[in-house]
Amino acid sequence: MGGNTSKVTAQDKYVPELLILPKYRARACDADAAAILDMKLQRDKLHQYQRRITVLTDKETAIAKQMLAKGDKPRALLALRRKKYQESLLQKTDAQLEQLEKLTSSVEFAMIQKDVVFGLQQGTKVLKEIHSEMGGIEHVEKLMGETADAIAYQREVSEMLGGRISVQDEEEVEDELAALEASVAAEDAIRNPPKLPKVPDTKLPTPQGEEEEEPEAQQPTRTRQAMLAS
Repeated sequence: MGGNTSKVTAQDKYVPELLILPKYRARACDADAAAILDMKLQRDKLHQYQRRITVLTDKETAIAKQMLAKGDKPRALLALRRKKYQESLLQKTDAQLEQLEKLTSSVEFAMIQKDVVFGLQQGTKVLKEIHSEMGGIEHVEKLMGETADAIAYQREVSEMLGGRISVQDEEEVEDELAALEASVAAEDAIRNPPKLPKVPDTKLPTPQGEEEEEPEAQQPTRTRQAMLAS
């Protein structure tokens, strides 16, 4: 009666799982590696835009000083307000980047990798929009322009910044403007020191009273000479 029937043990059931597990782990590792690579690419893009904007903010500071040296305070203020707006967004993306880089070393990275990459993409998108909106060096230099096109651009930037800079940022801009004014004034004083009055090279006249005192000083000497002669 009996055909050969083999009993399926628990160990036999576990064998296929052992064969599948390495493949699953390999796929998971590949997915993590791909996500980390994607994150690094997004991070590099973010750093690239940060460097570009830093070049612009340095130029804006230089323009503000030039305008103050010319006595053009409104344009100096506009350059600093534009710079402050860009710096505030840079600070936000810096903080975001730092937080996301910490997450990549977390054991839960596989669970949040999409959020990490999405966050980096958003940060890059923001900086890209800033760069596109504000333009490159040629747009920064329009802040100094006197042409109708440059003046229209300055008005446009001023109106745009009006709704995007916080009260605290405006106060910090005013403080920076005051510090720059003091710096420009100090540099100007070094380059152009005040001229001292010229000292006259002619001999000063002797007061009349001093001329009359000399014969009186010689009178006792003459009296003694007369007494000796007698």
